[in-house]
Amino acid sequence: MLVNNFSWKIGGEAGYGIKSIGALLARSMMRLGLFVFTYDEYPSLIRGGHNAFEVTVSPGPINAPKRPINILVALDQTTLNQHANELSDDAAVIYNSKTVKAPTALLPKNTRLFPLPLQEIVSKLGGQKIMHNTVAWGASLALLDVDFDFVKTMIESSFDTKDPKIILQNIKVASEGFEYLRRNYSIKDFNYKVEKRNNPGRILMTGNEAIAWAAIKAGCKLYAGYPMTPSTSILHTMADNADEYGIVFRQTEDEISAVNMVIGAGYAGWRAMTATSGGGFALMSESLGMAATLEVPLVIVEAMRPGPSTGMPTWSGQGDLRFVLSASQDEFPRFVLAPGDVEQCLNLLPIAFNLAEKYQTPVVVMTDKHLAECYKTIDRANFKPVTIERGEVLSESQLAKIKDYKRYAYTDSGVSPRALPGTKGGVHLVNSDEHNESGFTDESSEERVKMMDKRFRKLEAARKDIPQPVFEGDGHADITLIGWGSTRGVILETLKSLQSQGVKANFLQILCLSPFPKEAVMNVLKKSKKIAIVENNKTGQLAGWLKENIGLDPHYKVLKYDGRPFFTEELIETVKELL
Repeated sequence: MLVNNFSWKIGGEAGYGIKSIGALLARSMMRLGLFVFTYDEYPSLIRGGHNAFEVTVSPGPINAPKRPINILVALDQTTLNQHANELSDDAAVIYNSKTVKAPTALLPKNTRLFPLPLQEIVSKLGGQKIMHNTVAWGASLALLDVDFDFVKTMIESSFDTKDPKIILQNIKVASEGFEYLRRNYSIKDFNYKVEKRNNPGRILMTGNEAIAWAAIKAGCKLYAGYPMTPSTSILHTMADNADEYGIVFRQTEDEISAVNMVIGAGYAGWRAMTATSGGGFALMSESLGMAATLEVPLVIVEAMRPGPSTGMPTWSGQGDLRFVLSASQDEFPRFVLAPGDVEQCLNLLPIAFNLAEKYQTPVVVMTDKHLAECYKTIDRANFKPVTIERGEVLSESQLAKIKDYKRYAYTDSGVSPRALPGTKGGVHLVNSDEHNESGFTDESSEERVKMMDKRFRKLEAARKDIPQPVFEGDGHADITLIGWGSTRGVILETLKSLQSQGVKANFLQILCLSPFPKEAVMNVLKKSKKIAIVENNKTGQLAGWLKENIGLDPHYKVLKYDGRPFFTEELIETVKELL
């Protein structure tokens, strides 16, 4: 019997609470002191289509979804047909007995079947069809041998903003599902159980929630954005908390308006941010270049999804790296950061704001749908204190000592001290044309070269401040896995598995992609016997960027670009084949 170690999945038609009940199951396990990682799939439809949500539960930290599935809740036939091949040999299937037929030929031989009359239960208690999910959730917790008092407590706390009648009705239908399974089936020989553990300050959070809260903590005072999957929940979180934290929130008519509003706020001295996906970032690209020329702080979160064009709006990929590294016309310095998990989202966003202000340069934080929307259990103790660095902002007394203030003064660091609008003695011209130190348009060859060189000196000066690569694992390994962004989680799980099998492996995660941390990367790779880059794109964009910066080709590219993240088991098997 496995205690506190299983994968649970629910599927059904969109619009019937698949994600909400999956998130409730995840919160339930976390409240019981366990670690969880979630993964959900849904089509880009307003209503209809197939939705699925899975929760991996572990007694210790978990960084990626794991297969096979041990408990499958099928609210419709499509769920069973599509996901039967994901089940473990000893899996349980809870399903709607009226609308679903269990195709035994597709199921593993030892599958346990638990048909439930969902419609009958909900109708008898006067509930709505959407409550099928609550009945199945209650039955799932009964199967896992959880006490019903806990089930009741979870509903009361999760529905605390709802009408008391709705809370009571959900308790009734969950209770009926719970008791129906207990009355009609034996669970003594089911291989998966839950036992309560202590939960010392752990919480459940998605990457998007972490980004929003980190921005608030870092002093963001204006958020402007246009909804675009998978970045939209950043917008929602900022909107929900704007009044409490004194944030100006604007949902703009498009992404062009959003980025220009953020640039205006940055020029005025406010910390500001926007978030979008690839299509929205394409619209922002001209303004990105303008911010670089104006030397105004700018923070953009770019949450990737598969393209080109509209592509697959609700799925995941890492195909925008080259685009972000070179977006907008000509050349200019930019910072590109790529957190790999929820904790790194929390800790990198304040750094993004500091870099943007200190170096007066655009910062793009890259995530993807997988990182943006998956829930993960995290420990509050992992939150690093936030240090705010505003850079060289001149005070009135400092400006009084300057005879002729030049906004774009040539400096060794490439950073020109800035005066915020309205500061006495800081009158200046800001110009998106090429300009001289005073901001006046200047198209002479001499000033052009001097100003370009000045801007690019920022990158060298910034190397001491950029986040360095993260190295984990054996120092002298048989294989080094290199990744960026959300591949961190699955690589960490793969590393654990390989090490338990006696394989020496390590992991190098690139947190800052521009400027590229050449020296730190070379220090690791010069000791590597075999190098494999793991990416969710077609061409191996990080591999190309690595070659461009340090002249090194990896031995292998492990690529996946079907809109799904790597699952732990498939990456383990792939890496084994490379050894």
